[in-house]
Amino acid sequence: MINRRHFLTTVAVGTASAAALAACGTGSSTSAGETGSAENPVTINYTWWGNDDRAERTRKAIALFEEKNPDIKVNGNFTDFAGYWQKRATEAAGGGLPDVMQWDLSYLRDYGQRNQLLDLGTVNINTDAFEKSLLPSGQIRGKTYGIPTSTNAFAVYYDPAKLASLGIAEPDGTWTYQEFNDFLAEVGAKSNGEIFGGTDYTGVWWMFNIWLRQNNIEAFTEDGKLGFTKDDMKKWWNQTAALRGTPAIVSEERVTQLAPKSPFGSNVTATEVTWDNFMAGYLADSGATELKLAPVPSDDPDNLGLFLKPSMLMVASAKTKYKDAAARFIDFMVNDPEVGQIFKTSRGVPASKTQRDGTTFEGTDKLVVDYEKSIEQYLKDAPEPPIVGFGTLEASFKRVASDLNYGKLTIDGAADAWFKEAEDLIKQNA
Repeated sequence: MINRRHFLTTVAVGTASAAALAACGTGSSTSAGETGSAENPVTINYTWWGNDDRAERTRKAIALFEEKNPDIKVNGNFTDFAGYWQKRATEAAGGGLPDVMQWDLSYLRDYGQRNQLLDLGTVNINTDAFEKSLLPSGQIRGKTYGIPTSTNAFAVYYDPAKLASLGIAEPDGTWTYQEFNDFLAEVGAKSNGEIFGGTDYTGVWWMFNIWLRQNNIEAFTEDGKLGFTKDDMKKWWNQTAALRGTPAIVSEERVTQLAPKSPFGSNVTATEVTWDNFMAGYLADSGATELKLAPVPSDDPDNLGLFLKPSMLMVASAKTKYKDAAARFIDFMVNDPEVGQIFKTSRGVPASKTQRDGTTFEGTDKLVVDYEKSIEQYLKDAPEPPIVGFGTLEASFKRVASDLNYGKLTIDGAADAWFKEAEDLIKQNA
């Protein structure tokens, strides 16, 4: 059973267990044509998405790499998330992906199965310091295409000051879905509608994925089909049916009005269910002095359905002329302790124990690290890369759930609409 005193980020927790996994690859990939020297270094291209803060941190990491590896130069560039994938699609069509790239799990299978990414098992990247449950998320059909830089996990954010002002006790760290729904309803009722309990968590794909895992259902099968039924989806969307249109959950119309800020960051809700590494952004947006994290609800106290998801991965182009240089750069970015000090938790919690142990976490960063330690015993293997076209399916899930929240669709209609889109897309990519 869950220790009810254990699941707050302010509680001291045990040290993370050491991972024991063999290195990703041991074969040499250096060819005569790719060896550089300090006088005549080879140049590799590296691209990532993010804001100016990530760009500054990444440039510091690149400068450190070049200092330690004078035979390699790194030409870096970045863009926003949406523009990033448009560029990659154009480059892939023309056969010219950059040598090394920051990557998202949602797109790994799309490019990996089309032989556009390098099998990192053929080059020298040390994964000894990675949790063995995490690495399969970068693997497809036995080949490793991505190495996680960092991790994040799902959590319920809450604002203790808002709860105190309403006379509501802070969560003790374990709750069923009914108890969580009752909590959201209590917030809305006691605030007279001024503060909503939260957003409609059933509209979040990854929370649905966690619920499926809690019920021992895989989201996707090994052959790229849906692993759940339409009835499963209806049952999920029914979880919050009684809360829609009440002060328990904020309306989709209000969510749209507040964008690009979240309702939680806008101080409209007392909770938010999402990834744990959003802490710094929520604090900055809300102006709160303190925010806390608790585990997601589950009707099985021994199965929270939680896992560490790579917040991002490092990949290389299958056509890079500089496999050895690309591998050395990836290994450096995921393992070097000084890189950990540069990024802290801005990419998520460092996935490599070597990097994690060499990084000093304080304040906001420590809250996120402590949360992931506190749920360690409940973590299960991360899911394998989603099916081809998953990015489209995730977007359609959010859109259909939004229409359900608006009242434009019934639960049956929403499930029918999403399943039709999903099955059409799966057929197209079969």
